[in-house]
Amino acid sequence: MTTARCTKLLSSQQSAISKLQQYKIGALFMEPGTGKTRAAYELIKSVPGIDYVLYLAPYQTINRENYEETVCAEIEKCGGFDVDHDFIGIESLSNSNRIFLEIYSKLEKASKPFIVCDESLKIKNWTAKRTKRIVELGLLAEFKLILNGTPISRNLLDMWAQMEFLSPRILNMGIAEYKNTFCEYTRITKRIGNRRFTREFITKYHNVDYLYARIKHYVYEADLELDVKKQYISLNYSVDEETRKQYEYLKEKYLDNENLQFIRQNIFLELTQKMQHLYCDTEEKFSLLRELIRNNPAEKICVFTKFIRSRETIKEKFPTITVLSYGKETFGLNLQDYNRTVFWDKTWDYAKRLQAERRTYRTGQEDDCLYFDFTGDVGLESMIDRNVNNKFDLAEYLKKVSVKQLKEQL
Repeated sequence: MTTARCTKLLSSQQSAISKLQQYKIGALFMEPGTGKTRAAYELIKSVPGIDYVLYLAPYQTINRENYEETVCAEIEKCGGFDVDHDFIGIESLSNSNRIFLEIYSKLEKASKPFIVCDESLKIKNWTAKRTKRIVELGLLAEFKLILNGTPISRNLLDMWAQMEFLSPRILNMGIAEYKNTFCEYTRITKRIGNRRFTREFITKYHNVDYLYARIKHYVYEADLELDVKKQYISLNYSVDEETRKQYEYLKEKYLDNENLQFIRQNIFLELTQKMQHLYCDTEEKFSLLRELIRNNPAEKICVFTKFIRSRETIKEKFPTITVLSYGKETFGLNLQDYNRTVFWDKTWDYAKRLQAERRTYRTGQEDDCLYFDFTGDVGLESMIDRNVNNKFDLAEYLKKVSVKQLKEQL
């Protein structure tokens, strides 16, 4: 696999640089594939006197077996940083006191540091140690930039922590005031045995225009526009009878759980994971992949999987095929040299599915992109497809259906 070639700046990248050069802080909310890493690099290089760059990114985007696939290599292809710099996995800030203290010390000593937080949704939880530490590091630098591939409208609640990192003066309010100003939410508390559960649901957003007015000067948004097309192809397979019996057994066992009505998201997720795992390596799926390889160049095909068993069996049977996971490779990986993507296992997570598609459908892609969905003949497969198509996450879906409906649909 190869990283992006450092090509001529796109008009959207030039616009982003021109807008945010006016400020010491900024946010690039640019869809996956629009080249926000390159825009961030050019912004950093445009600031005279920067003597230290701290680039925070998800661990898997800076630490891969193949260095050429990392964001570090992508930046090097454009010239790299000619000052002291570090690429640090965001997760490391909460897992390692040593790393946090070393970075804190470097920022303190630098006279003009620049901090980039790539995939800034990683700092959405304001109670997490990771978020608190990133905000603390942010206090040591005047120049800060956040990068995100998700539109602002999809993560309004998460915006507070991200703006707090850039500057508390942008919103000028604490988290409680922020929630009361922009969110309408409902709390439900229920006692089951000796345990008490409280859940909070956001039902509506308010004053969105006011929020945009507060942040608009510091945010640049861009959609992906390419001259290549997307084509979606569903390839169907059947599970064997023994697997189907186990599938039906799990359905009855889990959906009869008396606690499902309240804590059903965790129970239902566990159920669907076990069900999918039963048929993840069904033999007919390998026949479908074999046929795809026969009719398409193998070097153009990448396969996304959900389970270790899927991934290992595919690699064993097809050692030359690129096999990826939703958890590790949906963010930050540039696969513009591929244009055929196989979704071997389905995912409930619409965002991960979209991110997986954007690994190939991105700036630099010259061919139409084909997406092959392997779909089994069990109810769970259709249920996941409907939710992804409607852009629901699992929590949203479970609010809308009863246990009886779940049984019927599965």
